[in-house]
Amino acid sequence: MKRKLVIAAVAASVVIGGGTAVAFADDEARTGAAEVRATKPVAADRTEGSTASSSKATAAEVIAAALRHTPGTAVGADREDDGADAGTWHVDVVQADGVERTVAVSPDTGKVLGVHRDTDDADDADAADDDADDTDADDARADLAALKGADVDAREAALAVAAEGAVTDVELDDDDRATVWSVDTAKAGEWQVDVRTGKVTQELDD
Repeated sequence: MKRKLVIAAVAASVVIGGGTAVAFADDEARTGAAEVRATKPVAADRTEGSTASSSKATAAEVIAAALRHTPGTAVGADREDDGADAGTWHVDVVQADGVERTVAVSPDTGKVLGVHRDTDDADDADAADDDADDTDADDARADLAALKGADVDAREAALAVAAEGAVTDVELDDDDRATVWSVDTAKAGEWQVDVRTGKVTQELDD
């Protein structure tokens, strides 16, 4: 009976004290210090990293949202630095009809804000605009040709570099011998991702 009363008293003291920790005498005898184990999970720091995880869409998320809204092949994505659209993402998507459209995506919610072509409609365009349309179409076809047989798309390139820092720009670069995604980060500089192998290398300043 006395043993039960002692156990009850100990249990009551744990409840009154908040039940935060229990010391084990056996471990104390072995190591010279009592091992303390939390009986409640430690609360996570809700402030650290909360902005990046809860209120800002990543480059990969933005590209995925643009493609869900406007199916096609993403050939670039960049975040506006200034002006009325500062912070807004613009994702360039080449659709099946060969037309390239720019999809505006909110940096906060990851939702599509609008879609437009970079040039005027043919009915309203003059000869100079027609030439611009032809140039844009040629560029779109060239981008698709460069990505033929590619295993790494723009979203995957953004994911591959995300470990290095917040991605601010993804652009297709086929000027050199190898076709790569050129990926800019906010603080970690510029990186290249091979469209076929997925190899990530840092682009060093000359």
